Parts: sequence; C-alpha cells; structure tokens
Amino acid sequence: MVRIITDSAADLEPLEYERLNVTCIPLRVSFGDGEYQENVNLSKEKFYELLLGSEEFPKTSQASPAILEELLAEAKAQGDEAIYITLSSALSGTYQTACMIAEDSEHEGAHIFDSRNATGGQRMLVEYACRLRDQGKNAAEIVAGLESIRDRVELYACVNTLEYLHKGGRISHAVYTLGSLAQIKPIISVDTEGRVALPAKVMGMRKGMDFLCKRLGARKPDGDHPVYVMYTNNRSVAETLAQRMAANGWEIPDGRIIQVGAAIGAHVGPDACGVVYIGE
Repeated sequence: MVRIITDSAADLEPLEYERLNVTCIPLRVSFGDGEYQENVNLSKEKFYELLLGSEEFPKTSQASPAILEELLAEAKAQGDEAIYITLSSALSGTYQTACMIAEDSEHEGAHIFDSRNATGGQRMLVEYACRLRDQGKNAAEIVAGLESIRDRVELYACVNTLEYLHKGGRISHAVYTLGSLAQIKPIISVDTEGRVALPAKVMGMRKGMDFLCKRLGARKPDGDHPVYVMYTNNRSVAETLAQRMAANGWEIPDGRIIQVGAAIGAHVGPDACGVVYIGE
C-alpha cells in the first residue's frame, strides 16, 4: 500500500482528504499570541475572519516535525510506502525538514516530493498521486508520474488589493501607495522553481479576469486533468470568473471552485481569484 501525505497548503477540505484517503499535516498560523492549526481549529472561513479583523499580520509556520515522524514510523511498521507532497520549497522550509525526517526514519519506502507549488497547484499533484495509487502504481511510479506534470502546472491569480503583498514585504510602500491610487491589480503566478512571480499588472479586476481567460488560450489545459477556479474569501468573485471562462469555452463545474487557505491567502488578501490547471 502507498500512503499519500500532504500539508494543509494543498487547500483541500477535510471531507475531501477523507474521500481521497490522504493524510493532511496541518500547518500552523499565528495572529499575535494566538496560534492555530489549519483544518484543526482554523477553517478557511475563520482564517479570513481573523485576517480582516486583526491588526496583526498572520505568520505561517511548519507543522510539528513529530507528526511526520510518527506517520513514517507507522508506515514503516506496517510495510507501507509513503509519499509526502509538500508545499513549495521556495515558499517554506517544510520540504527540507521533511527530507531530514525521512532520512532519519531509515524507511526506504518514504519519498518526499517538492510540489514547487501551493494551493490549487499542490492540490492537483495530490489528486494525481491518488489516481495513480488507485491504479495500483507503486511509490516510485507515482513519483515519476508527478515529475512528468509538475512543470506543466499553470497557476495565475488576480489580486484585488496590494495591502497584503505590502504587509508581507512583497512590494515596497511606494509601489503600494501608487498602485492603490491607480487601481492596479497585480497578476501573480507560481514559476517552475516554485517561487511567487508577478508577471503582469492590470487596471481593475475585469481586465485581470480577461488576462486569466487569455492564459487558457495561450496554453490550453490538458484534458486529462481538471481546471480549477480559486478564490480568497469572496466566492462571488470566483463565480464571476467562472462565468467569463464559460463564455470563452471553458466550463467550470461548481465543485471545481475552491477556496485558498492561509499559506497563500495571507499574502494576497480577500477578493482575489485565479485559475490553475495542467497545461498541454
């Protein structure tokens, strides 16, 4: 048996992890003196409530190493292989820590896979790993399959406010002030190295949605994988994007509209929307 493990940056909901038979390690989020664990005592809805109501900028941190140590020890004892699909190593030290834990576990069947992505991009890799597992593939075959699509993940989002990019140190105060006055909406993406990039800036959310729709035309989705629309806090923005995409020939079922959690949501703030898919 192959056990699939990921962390809460993959942004599946608790019932989805259960349905897929995936173990989720919760990342930690703190607001001042208050510390939470995603999907344990912090839902996505509660996170945005705190984000909008707190003067403290949230800090995200790795899960306790003991959780992965226990999971790998249990897998080894039961003769199972395990694959841990982590948040991008360019965004967190989770991958590096997991590699050390796996080495210390002396479990030859333990594999640590750097998603080089987050939120919907990481989710797509987790879902594909589950598909391969359910086809009877072993851990090495699953990792090879993940490697074959990792660099084809296309993730783009339009950010409605510069406030959180500024608070998180992603942009300067001058850029924040001028951009806010001009109603500039940055387009963010995750590059093939797993880093957050700012490939474009547009005037207003409408043009931002136009940009996202054009991305689907520039590099068409691989029909063997789903297309997801993402949002932060405000689902109506995602529904508007889905309608725009449908008008351009890309139908998005209601179940493929997903909410972004703390790992990325802390930096983009509310009312953002995006699209993620595997390119051809």
